[in-house]
Amino acid sequence: MEDRHLAAGLAPGEEDIVAVAASFVDEQVRPVAMALERENTYPEHLIEAMKELGVFGLAVPPPYGELKVSTPCFALVTEELARGWMSLAGAFGGHSVVSYLIARFGTDEQRQAYLPRMATGQLRATMALTEPDGGSDLQAIRTRAVRDGDSWVVDGTKMWISNARRSELIALLCKTDPAAAPAHRGISILLVEKNDGVVVSRDLPKMGYRGVESCEVVFEGCRVPASAVLGGEEGRGFSQMMAGLELGRVQVAARSIGVARAAFHDALAYAQERHTFGRPIWQHQSIGNYLADMATRIAAARLLNLHAARCFDEGRRSDLEAGMAKLFASEVAAAVTLDAIRVHGGNGYSTEYPLERYYRDAPLMIVGEGTNEIQRNVIAQQLVRRFEEGRPLAGFTL
Repeated sequence: MEDRHLAAGLAPGEEDIVAVAASFVDEQVRPVAMALERENTYPEHLIEAMKELGVFGLAVPPPYGELKVSTPCFALVTEELARGWMSLAGAFGGHSVVSYLIARFGTDEQRQAYLPRMATGQLRATMALTEPDGGSDLQAIRTRAVRDGDSWVVDGTKMWISNARRSELIALLCKTDPAAAPAHRGISILLVEKNDGVVVSRDLPKMGYRGVESCEVVFEGCRVPASAVLGGEEGRGFSQMMAGLELGRVQVAARSIGVARAAFHDALAYAQERHTFGRPIWQHQSIGNYLADMATRIAAARLLNLHAARCFDEGRRSDLEAGMAKLFASEVAAAVTLDAIRVHGGNGYSTEYPLERYYRDAPLMIVGEGTNEIQRNVIAQQLVRRFEEGRPLAGFTL
């Protein structure tokens, strides 16, 4: 077992869970990832294997699930899957956030109705936040739910919804009271089961993150029961989703680290195999410096993300820590994948090597789950707020 798992402070048995995920990646994912990527094929057989491994239940607590793990363990499993193929880590990211939202905020009826099936992957879920006019300013969303007797009628359009074609449950962020002031008090989360009013209108073309679809979803006269409001209380959806996105950002940071690790591993191996001027290229100072910087950045990103994961598990607000981890790790992924191409030289630009896939996948984490520009805004706001309140700035003294 590698030191990174032991240093994470995992609970007994969690090291084994991460090790199983790593073996799955090495034996079943990496040998087929390039072919699936090029074909843009949904990896149904790998998703089924992930269900068997319990990946879809990692964020589902007992008694509804059997494999609930600590958030550091969740992050390391995500890392391993992204190391094999980032799309697999994306396939259960939104599902895990929805699991967390229902477990923490849902009514007893909602937990009983969804969580046991979500834990096994029998019921797959995704979340719908972003709209055609933007996703950074969630208080300005236009998707609206109007009360009609014992139902809500939903109209609006959401964009970039991962797994929309294969998810039977959508945690929909929408306005239930457009006149509310401030605006976030008029926003709710509706747990929408697929029906005739939900139309997956198209798959959006992407430069990376292939295999797993990202879709436009149209809600047109979509009727859901009044009991579909998460937690049974209107107007709390914005704060609920912000809490869920803390876990989402830890997951995106872990995806970033996994992609960076894959690129670094390939670069390190190539730098030992490739010879120029009579010696392996890692012995040339410029290449050695690339390798040293790549490894240092990845190690720092992992430590930052594990710190955010532990803060999340302590039950306190961790948007600062999760935002820092997501910001730093995603920028590391972008830098490391480019440096890995540099180490490979001309071969790094060839589609015969997986470097170009890593390079195309990395930018998703910069713009997804809140752009890095938004993360910097959140971080700055929280730093000032915590300074004024005399609290530790990021779980430690800065």
